[in-house]
Amino acid sequence: MTRPELVIRTTSEDDWREVRDLRLEMLGDTPIAFGDTLERALGYDEAEWRTRARRGESAVQTVIVAIEGGRWVGTMGCYVPDAATGPLLVGVYVTPDRRGGANAVADALLAEIERWASARADTLRLEVHEDNPRARRYYERRGFDYTGHSREYELEPGGLELEMVKRLR
Repeated sequence: MTRPELVIRTTSEDDWREVRDLRLEMLGDTPIAFGDTLERALGYDEAEWRTRARRGESAVQTVIVAIEGGRWVGTMGCYVPDAATGPLLVGVYVTPDRRGGANAVADALLAEIERWASARADTLRLEVHEDNPRARRYYERRGFDYTGHSREYELEPGGLELEMVKRLR
C-alpha cells in the first residue's frame, strides 16, 4: 500500500484545532524541546489557539505543517526576533512514527523554513536543549554549526539551550 502524499503548507486561523492537538502532542512527547509546558497549554482558550494558528498567515513569522492523508505529522515555525540575529527556527516537531531519514518529513519542513528564512537573511538560527541528542544530530547533519553561545533553559529540568546557525546563501 502506498503512503498518502505529504502536503507542506502554512497554517491559518481555521487550523486552530489541529494546531492545538499537535502542540499538545509535542509537549507531551518532548517536554524539554519547547519553551512551554503541557500543563500551561492545556489551559489555553480558543482565542489563544486561533492566535497561534494565525502565525502561518503573518509576514514576520510563519508556521509550516506537514499533513499526510489528513493527519498532521509535523511542524516547524520561524520568526525574526530582531534584524541583528535574523530568523530563528522554533517549534520543531515530527510525530514519532514519521521520524527518520526514510520518512523525509523533517527535511520537507526544513526546506520550506529555509526558503522562508532565506528571503529575510543569510543565516538561520536555532536553539536546542543540550539533553536532546536526537535533535542535535539532525541539525548537525543538516549543516547547522554550534556558535558557542548558550543560555539557561527557563523550565524544569533546566540545563542549557545551545545556539546553532546555518548559512543559507
